[in-house]
Amino acid sequence: MKDDQRPVLVGVAQSCIRDAEPASAPDPLRLLEGVARGAAEDSGAGGRALRELDTLGIVEVIAWRPKNAPRLLAEKLGVTPRHEILTATGGEIPITLVNELARRIAAGKARVALVAGANAIRTYRRARRAGVKPDWAAGGSGEATLFGVHKPGSTPLEMEYGLRMPPDIYPIFENALRARRGLDRETHRRRMGALMSRFTQVAAKNPYAWFPVARSADELTLPAPDNRMIAVPYTKYLNAVMETDQAAAVLLMSVGAARELGVPEDRWVHWWGGAHAEEEAWFPSERPDFAACPALRDAATGALAEAGLALDAIDCIDFYSCFPVAVEMACEMLGLEENDPRGLTVTGGLPYAGGPGNNYTLHSLAAMAERLRARPGAKGLVTGNGWYLTKHAASVWSTLPREKSGTPPAEPSAAERARRRPLAPVPEAHGSGTVESFTVLFDREGQPARGIVLGRTQTGERFLANTPDDRASLEDFLASQDVGSVGKLSSHDGHNRFEPA
Repeated sequence: MKDDQRPVLVGVAQSCIRDAEPASAPDPLRLLEGVARGAAEDSGAGGRALRELDTLGIVEVIAWRPKNAPRLLAEKLGVTPRHEILTATGGEIPITLVNELARRIAAGKARVALVAGANAIRTYRRARRAGVKPDWAAGGSGEATLFGVHKPGSTPLEMEYGLRMPPDIYPIFENALRARRGLDRETHRRRMGALMSRFTQVAAKNPYAWFPVARSADELTLPAPDNRMIAVPYTKYLNAVMETDQAAAVLLMSVGAARELGVPEDRWVHWWGGAHAEEEAWFPSERPDFAACPALRDAATGALAEAGLALDAIDCIDFYSCFPVAVEMACEMLGLEENDPRGLTVTGGLPYAGGPGNNYTLHSLAAMAERLRARPGAKGLVTGNGWYLTKHAASVWSTLPREKSGTPPAEPSAAERARRRPLAPVPEAHGSGTVESFTVLFDREGQPARGIVLGRTQTGERFLANTPDDRASLEDFLASQDVGSVGKLSSHDGHNRFEPA
């Protein structure tokens, strides 16, 4: 690419508003305006950078549905970008969009682009609980370009059996990966706690973290009055925090635009490469292997390949971290130890730093930019994950310009593609069944409430079932069953039941 078309990240901003009451808390538009102006100021170009915007992208904001959010923000900023973009749903999508805008800049199709996102679920839910409808900005003329595809993350069948939300579904992957590694539950609890305790230590030093508190492994993983069990094996402190009021933005430019606007070179963070990938088995119950995530590996290795770097050459890492298994799976797919001395987060992660509602990776990109500016020449890798280990994105950055593009990775072999094909559950299952993974959901009083089992029938078909839901049966299931256990399958009125043999 031409030197003056090299894409650079020149400005970042984050906000975290912990104490505002619903009546005084800023609405999403004010949150977005604040970080947009903050990113421009961080670049050193301020209002001049905003006036040169040709592209303005907004990451979908949960619970805020104006007609054209990018136009509303543009009007607040007093700018008229040619391209207005609104993303679809996905925790990976900020990185995917930033990668796309970097490519547009490199191709001469854009010069100055801003991406902003926000989360105001705390204020929204507090207002709803108080019986107040949030008075949030609406409208916006015109229509933004949709980036990404709106597609549900789970099936009606999954929801029927209790796999409705991330806290219900991620434990399925966690338990399968634990079993693949040959770990008993206590060893796994300690190991999982040690991993996430290191995340809390980073969050404790992050001024934008929602929970800037360092916690021990036992504090995170042992049930307690303020840390109830959500779904085996996850307590509350191992779940991504959703109720936050936060925002982040990043400002991208071509090198030529940065020079014209007088952006100091010590603000420049060069884009080296990026990639995204999706699991062929889109829905979680259809994954052929609950302990593997090949598309995650494809996205990370694809970004590294474009950057011309091996993972060993990366100095700073931020793996998407909505639940422990998201980090563990990244390590598993990339051959990293979970106690890698480089660390696996620059923010503290979603359970502690926050940044949920599609927007975490704008926070991780902002934190990574600041980390790299403080270590000139270092290289950073940021990853994102959407839905249920379904969609993945990655990007590589450094304060140094990339010398040349690397070689794309080889395409998966026919045998590998065959291993990735979806395996849909059968509607009715009878006879003997073998557990591939499971979880038990707990109620708000900390009692087991619903058992969910995925496995294979005697003929090798995938089944999805519930256990008997009385407390004694659930406690017996937890005490006696694990991945690999064999039980009895039956179907009543089209609903499958699994009982220990």
